Amino acid sequence: MSTTANDATAPRKTARLYRNIISLAGAAIAIASFVGILFLFLADTLGGKSKPYLGIFAYVVFPAIMIFGLLIFFGGMVWERWNRHRNKPSDIALYPRLDLNSPRQRRLVSIFIVFTFVFLFMSSVGSYRAYEYSDSTAFCGTLCHQVMNPEYVAYQNSPHARVGCVECHVGPGATWYVRSKLSGAYQVYSVLFHKFPRPIHTPVHSLRPAQETCEQCHWPEKFFGAQMKVFNHFGEDENNTPRQIRMLINTGGGSERSGFVTGIHWHMNIANEITYVASDEQRQVIPWVQFKNKAGQVTEFYAKDAALTPEQIAQMPKRRMDCVDCHNRPTHIYVPPARSVDDALVANKIDRALPFIRQQAVQILSKTYNTTDEAKRAIATELENYYRTNYAARYAELEPALKAAISETQRIFATTIFPEMKVDWRTHPDNLSHYYFQGCFRCHDGQHESKDGKLVRNDCNTCHTILDQTEGTQPVMPVQGKAFKHPVDLGDMKGMKCIDCHSVTANGK
Repeated sequence: MSTTANDATAPRKTARLYRNIISLAGAAIAIASFVGILFLFLADTLGGKSKPYLGIFAYVVFPAIMIFGLLIFFGGMVWERWNRHRNKPSDIALYPRLDLNSPRQRRLVSIFIVFTFVFLFMSSVGSYRAYEYSDSTAFCGTLCHQVMNPEYVAYQNSPHARVGCVECHVGPGATWYVRSKLSGAYQVYSVLFHKFPRPIHTPVHSLRPAQETCEQCHWPEKFFGAQMKVFNHFGEDENNTPRQIRMLINTGGGSERSGFVTGIHWHMNIANEITYVASDEQRQVIPWVQFKNKAGQVTEFYAKDAALTPEQIAQMPKRRMDCVDCHNRPTHIYVPPARSVDDALVANKIDRALPFIRQQAVQILSKTYNTTDEAKRAIATELENYYRTNYAARYAELEPALKAAISETQRIFATTIFPEMKVDWRTHPDNLSHYYFQGCFRCHDGQHESKDGKLVRNDCNTCHTILDQTEGTQPVMPVQGKAFKHPVDLGDMKGMKCIDCHSVTANGK
């Protein structure tokens, strides 16, 4: 009887502040997220090959959810304390009292300090891993796989395939890192809400200056002398006749220490300074060029056929020329079908013994398709039908080489043409040389003239010297320094340029 009375009169123990639906929900979210982070961290550490979605969930998504859960947990405790104080102010103060003389409070403070230390340590490690992952090539190229697929595939087949995306697109320093992340936030929004253009535009106006990126590896003192280049082409005849041109590319360059050498890198910011105005987004139309030499003498050249007046040009933004004005596709290179097939023939990935294979492969690759799968089916069907129809008697003999040719042609399409994103070699001009696009001829067209009558030269031997040409096994032009001999007789070629026939508008190949 007395025991019951004592139990009835004993004060009831106050429930902990976290015993409310909000805090319990936050705790459940935080614990579930922590378990997910731990599992994905172990999978990422022990799994070997990096997986883009695993990384984004392990170091970005789940940590954000865990922090959200903790905020809900502590927010619920604050709400519960305020609610109890509002109902019975005498039972609980609005703000907690700290008394380290109380063993219970000392334990709570110790637990809080340990938890805070562990949380901050894990947050710092996780933040670094998130930063590291967001700068990885896998993150840039595969997270938004459909949108960035053309750029990522082209990157993997480029000369810079072992250079990380951020090395060129961001570079060292905090300023450009912050700028890239702000730009990336808008890109995420564009992907989520399908606001991105097709094709993705090259960000030529927001790229970091080449002196701060490219020249970290390709510094000016290494631009020197001449380099021999061999160009391999094949005819569209039955024998796929090989045609080879060997020439010296006059690289030029130099430095104050090693001396200056004339050549292509004469344009760079070594001893000379070139400034220009472009009237289009892709910098393909240049109505005005300014040259400043080492002595400080300035010469201005205006295009004779410019649609803009000198007054209008004076109001336009001017750009100082650097690496990417010529090497504007250093990594994301979309190779034209003709060049891709020529390279495959040189590498024996396509057998030259297949009659007219160069002609047929280029024609099929140059057609318009809605999807990559449709293109692959068409390549297989059309090539097989061509040889079954025109070489029926030899089909069994040609079949092994034909299968290999079909496979290689399909690979060429899948790595250079992306119909889903409306991307191919025609959407992104390549200014290196002047075969398919204006390139050098944007300025070196013989039409840019100064007030005193000087012209921006367009002599062929200014940038390169032909050593020899061969067609099949026969030398066409074995004497150094002679003019280029076209495989097809075009008559007087003095007023002609490569792009007159090979450009996008000429034949689309």
